[in-house]
This record gives sequence, C-alpha cells and structure tokens, in this order.
Amino acid sequence: MAGIIAAQYQNEDAAREHLERLLWPDGPVCPHCGIIGEAYKLEGETTRKGLYKCAACRQPFTVTVKTIFEDSHIPLHKWLLAIHLMCSSKKGISAHQLWRNLWGVNEETGKVNGSYRTAWFMAHRIRWALGQEPLLSRLAGIVEIDETYVGGKFRTGPMAVKPGERAKDRKASVANKAAVVSILQRDGQVRSKHVPRVTADNLREMVASTVDETAHVMTDSSTVLKSVPMNQKHSQVNHFAKEYVRREDGVCISTNSVEGYFATLKRGINGVYHHVGKNHLDQYLREFDYRHNIRRLDDDQRFRVAVQKTSGKRLTLRSPKAGKLG
Repeated sequence: MAGIIAAQYQNEDAAREHLERLLWPDGPVCPHCGIIGEAYKLEGETTRKGLYKCAACRQPFTVTVKTIFEDSHIPLHKWLLAIHLMCSSKKGISAHQLWRNLWGVNEETGKVNGSYRTAWFMAHRIRWALGQEPLLSRLAGIVEIDETYVGGKFRTGPMAVKPGERAKDRKASVANKAAVVSILQRDGQVRSKHVPRVTADNLREMVASTVDETAHVMTDSSTVLKSVPMNQKHSQVNHFAKEYVRREDGVCISTNSVEGYFATLKRGINGVYHHVGKNHLDQYLREFDYRHNIRRLDDDQRFRVAVQKTSGKRLTLRSPKAGKLG
C-alpha cells in the first residue's frame, strides 16, 4: 500500500507541508490573533519543525494549533490518511479496518500494530470535524422528509415460561432500533438527526428550523407526518397503497431521494459498522451527511474540504459523545 499512496500520507514533513498549503493558502495564519502572512518560520538545530512566530502578537504556533490534530501523539501523516480513507469510502470504514490500514500487521507476530482504541478515537474526531455548519439559509425548492430506524431487532422466538409464573410481555421486534429523521433538499443537502421518538413535536421543531416556507415538502403518508402542521406546500405519497411516484402539474411527487440516502446509511451501519451505540449515532450521521452533501466532488476534493473543516476545532479524548458535541 505504501508504494501507491502520495507522499503526504507516508512522510511527516510532507504531511505538514501539505496541511500548511491547504489551511494557509495566503500565508501563515496566526491562530492566536488571526493575522495572515505576518509570521516567520523559526529554524535551528533545537527548534521543532514547522514552528512559526507571529510578528504581531509574538506568539509561537504550528499549523496544527486549534485543529483536531493539536497535541496529538499520532503522526500527522496518519491523520491525513485516515481522513482520506473516510472521505473516499462511500459507506464508511470501520475503526478495525482503519486500524489495520494505518498501522499494518507485524510480520513477526502477525498482530496489528498500534491500538484499536486510537483508531476509534481518530474516527470520532474526524466525524465531529465533518459536522455541517449552521445553514446560511433554510432548505428550499423540493424538500423530502422521512424517518427510518437503524439497529438490530429483538429476537421474537418462543419464550420459556416457568411453572406458576405468567408469561412476560413480548417486546416489539423494532423496540431496540434508533429513530433517524432526515430532511433532504432534492439535488441539494441533507440534514439528519437521531431522535428518541418520532413525534409531531420533534418534527415540527426540525421543519421550522430547517425548511423554508417557500419549499414544497414531500413526505409519505405516515400518521406522524400527517399530524405535523406545515406552512409549506405539502404533498404525500401513499406507500400503503403501493404508490411511490406520481406527477402533479409536471412535478414528481416522491420520497425516493431521501429513501436512497437511507439505503446508503443502512448499508454502512449494517455492513461496515455492524453496531452503533445510540449515544454516538449523531456522530455517524454527521459522516454520512457530509459525504452525501459533497457527493459530486472527487476523492481528492472531498479530502481537501474535510481537512479545511478541521481548523478551529479541538477535542480531548473524553469529548466525542453526542451530549458534548451537540
């Protein structure tokens, strides 16, 4: 693998120089005062590589300050390779596979070098950095809204009943699944969120904050979506009657676009990650939303956008949880 990947994914100096070109296209940017192009490079036998000093505020810094790479003991070139692998894998890459790709297998012992916990933490840091920025304007045009459920089912086989005891209530097969609501602008962006329950109150808040009043909203005929009052024009397709697409006044009424997004999401969760804790589900939704929203870019462009999103964000080991990441 090492022979076919670019230098910035194999060499620490090349990785740092590549990161400087991506984050500082107009010259070094001081993370302390924000001045651009007023820093000079410090050089010397005892000076660490890539160290700059701002001529304005006199503070030293490197390109990793105030990014997700700051104070990390993981080599920078491994960080960049991890970002490239996550951006170029349509359905995601598991922490185990990331672990193997980044550190390789020890030829003597046959075991993977490095630490799985490190790879898992790297993946969550990157997912947090990929989170979508607040919308400059709400989604307009044709907007599709739907919900889905991810996760495993409870087993519903025969239940043993002890003599003298009543049979326990059987849980629904989907009681263990996590609900996800997605709002997708056709040929545009998607915003997904994990909710404890799909209720009219939850959906009303999401629609009001995400969808413009001029939008044409399309949903299926689920009872929850029916009960959500919408100021926008609202069309429905009746999946219970096997209706998936129809045309009204030259407009295609369907939820096929958001269903297609759910197909990719479920193939990633079920086939790649296998199990996702509910407290981390929003992290994975950030990753899938990001790849969908820049799906028209090639792998190199997706990598560049992802690296630029790491600036101004920093996490510690205990931070990547839904409650702390917002």
